[in-house]
Amino acid sequence: MHFYSIRHLTRFRYANSISESIMETRMHPRSDSHQQCLSFSLSVSPRCRAFTYRDHLGNNVHHFDIPGEHTQLVIIAESVVEQQPVPEIPEALGPEAWNELDETIRAGDYWEMLLPSTFAVSSPALLALADQLELRRRDDPLSLVRELNQRLFGYFEYVPRHTRVDSPIDDAIVSRKGVCQDVAHTMIALLRHVGIPARYVSGYLYRGTDDHDRSTPDATHAWVDAFLPPLGWVGFDPTNNLLAQQRHIRTAIGRDYADVPPTHGIFRGKTGSDLYVAVRVEAGDRLPELEQKTPIPEDWSVLVENSQEPPARLSPARKLQQMQQQQ
Repeated sequence: MHFYSIRHLTRFRYANSISESIMETRMHPRSDSHQQCLSFSLSVSPRCRAFTYRDHLGNNVHHFDIPGEHTQLVIIAESVVEQQPVPEIPEALGPEAWNELDETIRAGDYWEMLLPSTFAVSSPALLALADQLELRRRDDPLSLVRELNQRLFGYFEYVPRHTRVDSPIDDAIVSRKGVCQDVAHTMIALLRHVGIPARYVSGYLYRGTDDHDRSTPDATHAWVDAFLPPLGWVGFDPTNNLLAQQRHIRTAIGRDYADVPPTHGIFRGKTGSDLYVAVRVEAGDRLPELEQKTPIPEDWSVLVENSQEPPARLSPARKLQQMQQQQ
């Protein structure tokens, strides 16, 4: 098993004072059969009271309201995660796998991960790419997804800040450049095109001294889950041509990025803002002691776990808080 300690700092700075901020965050790692979040804390400045709930996909969502005037908002999420070994994935499935996939879909509830979503949508550019990659039902589903994972890795050049957080996938497809968010959305749309349920995974990727990932180590990461009976949901990282295994730390899952932004909110006021994000992931084979390496003033609030309250609403809000593009 492996242990990871994660620190995720986000800072919004405003050119002029704003009078209120309402924010949701999705930075709390998930717990499932192979990953356990052992501890989590959320610190916010200015001081406020924070609440948490789970959305319909089981993601941990934290939200808060800062009603006073402020010129910056700082959020620090810190967690410790234990990762168990992931079962070996075979190279291929049997010839009956396409039929098994279709029968499982008919008997289950997978429509959300098969239909177009905000960012993972069909378009002439996507269909042209599908033709170029000769993407059609052949061999078996696992072999096809493995091949697509590898071919998208070769198709896209990884270029930070080439696209925006809200860029359509056509921008990346046409330019053949983008970040992990673009590559994941493209793969999801292509998998749904051939009838394979696919979902977006937000989280972190640990980079060791011997790892040579293309994605930026000091940012959040994104990859893809494909539903492949009898294996279930299997993670693929087309940005780095990897299977998503122990180095991939899962924070949230959704139809696409629109469901799982690390931060999303609104503020009251008319002003410009700057966003700064820093992520640090450390690994070890023993449970780490999470030292306080990021200075936190004494008056910062700390999330009270297990509080249940619906998200607040701000009807006269003027502007949407910036979201973080996943690199």
